[in-house]
Amino acid sequence: MKICVPTMEKGGVDDLVCEHFGRAPTFTVIDTDTDQAQVVANRSEHMGGLGKPPEHIAKTGAKVLICSGLGPKAIDMLQAFDIQVFVGASGTAKDAVQMWRDGKLLAASHDVACKEHHH
Repeated sequence: MKICVPTMEKGGVDDLVCEHFGRAPTFTVIDTDTDQAQVVANRSEHMGGLGKPPEHIAKTGAKVLICSGLGPKAIDMLQAFDIQVFVGASGTAKDAVQMWRDGKLLAASHDVACKEHHH
């Protein structure tokens, strides 16, 4: 299964989780079957490109997104692409995946969405 984590800089399993999902410079996609990681630059409209971040993430084949937090619109879009979303991650991308495996993250919902993103 592929898991996506928004990351701060050049991406990779040792990069830090970005606290602002839509403006993450990179998305690190980890294949839990092979332990291989792919780094995808955020080329969405938030970063001067086209499209929304969930559209780009869906193209990677990710089935789970693990992040610090995100707004309700992003949650809805990701779920429309059949991507499960979990919030509360911190540390590195590798740490975030382990937190998910250990059941320490919350399933995303409008109740736990970032309040500054309620429009």
